Amino acid sequence: MRQRLVDAKRLIVKVGSALVTNNGAGLDLDALQEWARQIAALRADGREVLLVSSGAIAAGMQRLGWATRPSAMHELQAAAAVGQMGLAQAYESAFSQYGLACAQVLLTHEDLADRTRYLNARSTLSTLMELGVVPVINENDTVVYEEIKFGDNDTLGALVANLTEADCLIILTDQNGLYTADPRKDPSATLISEGAADDARFESMAGGAGTGISRGGMITKVRAARRAARSGADTVIASGREPDVLLRLLRGESLGSFLQAGNSPLAARKQWLADHLQLAGRLVLDDGAARALREGRSLLPIGVTEVTGQFERGAVVACCDATGQELARGLINYSASETRRIARHPSAEIEALLGYVDEPELIHRDNMVLA
Repeated sequence: MRQRLVDAKRLIVKVGSALVTNNGAGLDLDALQEWARQIAALRADGREVLLVSSGAIAAGMQRLGWATRPSAMHELQAAAAVGQMGLAQAYESAFSQYGLACAQVLLTHEDLADRTRYLNARSTLSTLMELGVVPVINENDTVVYEEIKFGDNDTLGALVANLTEADCLIILTDQNGLYTADPRKDPSATLISEGAADDARFESMAGGAGTGISRGGMITKVRAARRAARSGADTVIASGREPDVLLRLLRGESLGSFLQAGNSPLAARKQWLADHLQLAGRLVLDDGAARALREGRSLLPIGVTEVTGQFERGAVVACCDATGQELARGLINYSASETRRIARHPSAEIEALLGYVDEPELIHRDNMVLA
């Protein structure tokens, strides 16, 4: 399996808050410089590297003298704003020592949920790589709301892997990798060296949430591996405190947990649809429409029994069966109010009901991805 890693050309390296801030003690400048050195060596070896770095909130907490992560949204956003300054300065200094320029890229989920902004972000990152610049990517915690509360940079790393069609996502953490159980609670737990990213057993092995400094935990890393696999990217979960960890991994050394992607990556548009964490609405389908979707056909209005949410044409909505199970998601051709008016009607009646007809399908199969 690890030969795939040796052959990888485009890498996403994600480093967590506990590593970046030495468990909340403040920015670990030595660690940042060490990662910059290894990334410079990988670049010299002909590989492209994008860095996803946590640590803005944790760094801001340290600068503000806060010992524990606050719960108030405005305090979290203030900590991110303070910490992001120091984080950017530290990376700029670290990479400049090895003759590399770096760029700060702050993203929110909306940047990847909106098709135009998604393509703009992809173009910007591609241009930075063409220019030989190392993108340093973080979630824009100073402006997000839901993401700051529920998000994590493991998920962001996977989304960036999908966005850039990377070969591998390397998640550096304070653990050696994925274990059969939480090693902090079960001394008999053993390290999983290799496995499939979509192995359903791994989520139950991953344990709970992260520390008071970090947001994620092993479970978000397992889920990120499954998400990254949608675009064909393998994932490695390894200790960021292991000497020369990036260089050794890319030589094929058996460090951490290697979770291999399947062999059928989604097409770019369907990959984007699958990556939506927030959906604009939900359609409930009858049995016939549900069967048609499973067979790879488009969704027609006659098969929709219920419409929830307020959305405009082009929004991403979920398609569910009568039990509420999500079957697919896709780009809808009509607004919520229009969809309600044409639901349970054949396509031939759309023009009479709305005064115009855009498309005969509510969601075309080319703009849909099965769950």
